[in-house]
Amino acid sequence: MGRLTVAQYDILERAIDSGNRVMVRRRQHEYVVVPERITSAGSREQLITRHPTTGDRMVFQLDEVDALEAIK
Repeated sequence: MGRLTVAQYDILERAIDSGNRVMVRRRQHEYVVVPERITSAGSREQLITRHPTTGDRMVFQLDEVDALEAIK
């Protein structure tokens, strides 16, 4: 995908503010996570998340995300 759309950034911002889960698809794998923040590492943006069950930290490079959806 390369870059997120404005609508996808809105989904992330709302989920970060409310603590809701999102589905992130990357390399044919789907992850349901709770986003915590968006940061940058060098010239790349990162999505810092937590697994909702285990609490493990997961980091996604936003330019590697294939799809992003809100979970209701």
